[in-house]
Amino acid sequence: MYLNILRMNTTPFDHQSVTELPSADERQRRWRLILGGGGADGVSCSLSAADLGMDRCLESLYDEDRKGGLGGSAPKIARWLGDIRHYFPTSVVRVLQQDALDRYGLQRMLLEPEMLEAVEPDVHLVATLLSLSGVMPSKIKDAARRVVRQVVTELERKLASPLRQAIIGSLNRSIRNRRPRHAEIDWHRTIRANLRHYQPEYRTVIPATRIGFGRRTTALRDIILCVDQSGSMAASVVYAGIMAAVMASIRSVRTALVVFDTAVVDLTEQLDDPVEVLFGTQLGGGTDIHRALSYCQGLVRTPHDTILVLISDLYEGGNRQQMLKRAASLTASGVRMIALLALSDRGAPAYDHSIAGALAGMGAPAFACTPDQFPDLMAAAIERRNLAQWAAAQGIVTAEYTAGHPV
Repeated sequence: MYLNILRMNTTPFDHQSVTELPSADERQRRWRLILGGGGADGVSCSLSAADLGMDRCLESLYDEDRKGGLGGSAPKIARWLGDIRHYFPTSVVRVLQQDALDRYGLQRMLLEPEMLEAVEPDVHLVATLLSLSGVMPSKIKDAARRVVRQVVTELERKLASPLRQAIIGSLNRSIRNRRPRHAEIDWHRTIRANLRHYQPEYRTVIPATRIGFGRRTTALRDIILCVDQSGSMAASVVYAGIMAAVMASIRSVRTALVVFDTAVVDLTEQLDDPVEVLFGTQLGGGTDIHRALSYCQGLVRTPHDTILVLISDLYEGGNRQQMLKRAASLTASGVRMIALLALSDRGAPAYDHSIAGALAGMGAPAFACTPDQFPDLMAAAIERRNLAQWAAAQGIVTAEYTAGHPV
């Protein structure tokens, strides 16, 4: 079924309007591509050279009765990667690449230079490369870094401006000061607030109410990203590293990035280079959320000005009860804690529902979030808005806690 859907979605429509019905020949062509040829196709339709090339690409990957599949050699894989880039759009190429990695275990092939030259860079490929960084030969690392930097640059270009605007705007709204010093006055808002005090004879406004931003030279919020680097969180690690690097460039917030498996690593000092941040992670391994939260609690200076974002599927491999006690301690102290079950564009993740419900019950909402939604989430957290209501407005399903029992 998945093959049929893929073939339908990747079959060219010859620029027909979606409102036009295809001709009988076009319908036969599509069925031939869906069924894959051989004695079972039943349409006896001849394909053009381009369609035959597309058909061969799909057969190599999805026809399970073929012997060898894609597993022959790195040059063969490189040619296949070049072919799919020729026949399919980029979005479909990325799906095919990921399926090839999943079905045939081709991670080792990414350690070949010609493979890295042929692949279409994307977040999931970066995650795969990061998982291989520990066994990657030195001759491959430079090529791998180029691939990672290309993806990071593309994502920064897309995500940095919305994230900066959301955070700075939310800080300006939340830190308005009714008794500002002269250098801290927001003159635009002050004038608007005092228009009723306009004095025509003096042609001026008396600023009976002054509105300011507060101190602009010091951090107004502390944001801690605590990221689970187990294998299931690979895409989230990539996005979190980039988001942390962007936030670290904003002077009004103090950003920390902590990654963990059964050990905890603080990558805050590397946030000026997100590529180095990503290569500082070690994807895979176990999960000890309690140890990570314990470390993060030690980073908290002013609890009421701290936002702690735990990015994890919440499958705790350490002490479950101690982890929940640590989370309760953080929220009780005034830290704004959020449990992001995933920070990726791959939909609803698998996660530990009971822990998610328990966190929600103590005031730490748990839900998944896409990278595009993350800037607005941070703005809502800074302004201390109700995050359950924010998530509902976004169409996001949150974990709930009912009658003392997590659901």
